[in-house]
Amino acid sequence: MKHTGEEISASTVSRALKPAPLPRATLAGAKKIDRVLRDNAVAHDRQQALTDEVVDALHEGGFFGIWVPESMRGAEMKPVESIEIIEQLSSSDASSGWVMFAAALAIGTGAAYLGDDAVAEIYGRDRFPVIAGQGIPNGRAEPTEGGYLLSGAWSYGSGIRHVDYVHTGGIIFENGGPKLDSHGDIQARIFVVPREKFIYGDNWDVIGLRGTGSIDYSMKPTFVPTAFTHSTHTKTTDRGGPLYSIGIIGFASLGHAAFALGVGRRMLDEVALVAQTKASPMGALKDSEAFHLDYARAEAKARAARALVFDVWGDIERTIERGDPTTIRQLTMARLALNHATWSIQEVCAFGYRVGGGIALRYGPIQRLFRDMNAATQHATSSIPILRDCGRELAGLAEGKEWGFIGLVDKH
Repeated sequence: MKHTGEEISASTVSRALKPAPLPRATLAGAKKIDRVLRDNAVAHDRQQALTDEVVDALHEGGFFGIWVPESMRGAEMKPVESIEIIEQLSSSDASSGWVMFAAALAIGTGAAYLGDDAVAEIYGRDRFPVIAGQGIPNGRAEPTEGGYLLSGAWSYGSGIRHVDYVHTGGIIFENGGPKLDSHGDIQARIFVVPREKFIYGDNWDVIGLRGTGSIDYSMKPTFVPTAFTHSTHTKTTDRGGPLYSIGIIGFASLGHAAFALGVGRRMLDEVALVAQTKASPMGALKDSEAFHLDYARAEAKARAARALVFDVWGDIERTIERGDPTTIRQLTMARLALNHATWSIQEVCAFGYRVGGGIALRYGPIQRLFRDMNAATQHATSSIPILRDCGRELAGLAEGKEWGFIGLVDKH
């Protein structure tokens, strides 16, 4: 069929006003790129960043857009489906799974919570921008006309080697000190800033998750328009539905828990493969009753952790879909499920390393999984203080408290 020049012009305008749809991530799609992620795992570990092939595969599969609002061509994916996808990608390669969910968090919350001018500039291209960094408010932001002067130094910018924009946190300073809100709490914001505004370190000398390239970064005083910022506590948006009521920490808790589950599944599969084909200092694992017992215990531990994560997030998903607010108990359980998954899978990985003997000592999947999981345990979201606050609330000893950005705070 032939088109007139006028028709071609109208079509072009239409596409400009309404960009083409972007791929929607699926569990089947995550399984489809399993071999690509596995084949690149060694390169990730050694070059301290994901390969271009893997970054392209994550874009093409729609994985960076899982939490972008549907109104902005994203999946606006519910918690349980999100967990399944992150779990699968992390099983294929821990660093790939970590970078994917950390970036998806910043990309999705930026699309939901930033101002209109920022959204118009950052989104709307032929694929989603990669946004990553870390949200702990280590920066100093001084209000000025139209925005803030942001400066500071931050550590552990997850996936920051691949970004177009950096997602980073800062405390608002006014009259020489931190600005307080009406409740006396320090005000903090998230800033989304072009990558070229930062200075990057070269200090990713770590035990595990080396492929994430989570280097330190810093910034001299730089103007950031207000539209490119949002409160760390934001849970409302005009661009999406009830999903965004879980806030940044909700997305982080979900992602970290799913990551741990994926690593645990892969470790158990790798150990089973060793048992089927190799010997160890314990003798042939396939004939070892001690190994059979310990493997059963490790399998039960991983599955129990997974069951708790899905139970907690299934409950939260039903709550927000009804339009109801999450309760303090549900938020406690989300943090508890993350902590339990992280440390249970750390124990599973310690078992895998122990029974793997010389095979685990040498470079390979078991050694890498062991290192990656032990690196993940050091993240603030799985820390002892948060577990302690979970126990406090579960025991009925947190009257007048609510969950803040990390721990329990006085209720407003």
